[in-house]
Amino acid sequence: MSGLEDLYREIILDHYRSPRNRGELAVPPAHRTDGFNPLCGDEIVVYLELDDASKGEGATVTGIKIAGQGCSISQSSASMMSAAVSGKTVAEVRDLTKAFKAMMSIHEEGLEGEPSGEEPVEAPAGDLPLGDLEALRGVVKFPVRIKCATLSWNTLAQNLDETLAG
Repeated sequence: MSGLEDLYREIILDHYRSPRNRGELAVPPAHRTDGFNPLCGDEIVVYLELDDASKGEGATVTGIKIAGQGCSISQSSASMMSAAVSGKTVAEVRDLTKAFKAMMSIHEEGLEGEPSGEEPVEAPAGDLPLGDLEALRGVVKFPVRIKCATLSWNTLAQNLDETLAG
């Protein structure tokens, strides 16, 4: 195993053992969204607070907490996601979500010669630094685990849509 794979494994385990932003926020003012993967039983709860939802895409994430249970991939991804989006605008969060999902689907369509059944995600213009999220790049080698890695991101996107819809 390469040194990079060892490093990535350590980053994933660190976020699993010591998750960032674990807990709950008061609802309201925060908005709560639950995510569930029925295939494996992973559960993610995202509590999100924006400075002013009326700003739309310009609103800033002022608070984010995660809860739930599941495998190391789903829980680590949720921890990394919460750290990555804190203090960012909704537009920046959406771009980061697209970049992460593009990374997760990079090889998905070509795996074992079968289409994934989902539309490929196009990365936003320009390279966004993914930081610790790069550690999850290896998940694409295991197609069944991609949904584990993207569960928290899909839940966050749903939360943003619900919060901005009022």
